[in-house]
Amino acid sequence: MPRLRAGPLAAALVTFFVGGEVLAQCTAFPAPGVEWRRCLHDGDDFTGADLTGADMRDSSFRRATFDDALLVDIRARRARFTSASMIGVDLSGADLTLAELTSANLTDASFVGATLRRTSFVNATLRGADFTDADALEADFTRADFSGATWTDGVTVCAEGSIGGCRPMRQAPAGEISN
Repeated sequence: MPRLRAGPLAAALVTFFVGGEVLAQCTAFPAPGVEWRRCLHDGDDFTGADLTGADMRDSSFRRATFDDALLVDIRARRARFTSASMIGVDLSGADLTLAELTSANLTDASFVGATLRRTSFVNATLRGADFTDADALEADFTRADFSGATWTDGVTVCAEGSIGGCRPMRQAPAGEISN
């Protein structure tokens, strides 16, 4: 059986992606504006971190923790946050186009003004989240829990048990007392 050898192109690619600039940027300390493009941060803990304006495109954050973190205005197209804990995270103005948030816990998250085009929220917990002015065109909310979330119009609050979409809470007609 012939033995395969790595040529100069393979060696250059390994140097660039493993030993070069990409590895260096992926090990950068969490801070506003950090460049984490095409990085692997699965299972990492970023609780309370300020990552405002970070570039997180094409990166993986599966099972990572972002509770109470600031991810304002991040660029996270095609990023993967599968099964991440993101309780109370601020994603205002974030670009999450084509991002994967399947089974993520986004309780009380803010998506105010965020771009969520074709983003997957399958099985996500979105209880109490704020979607005011978010662009959710073609987002997949299959089996997502919207209980108590504020919808994109900034007025509609989703009823308890809103699964897979926002069912507005029943409003009492004028003059009727609600319990």
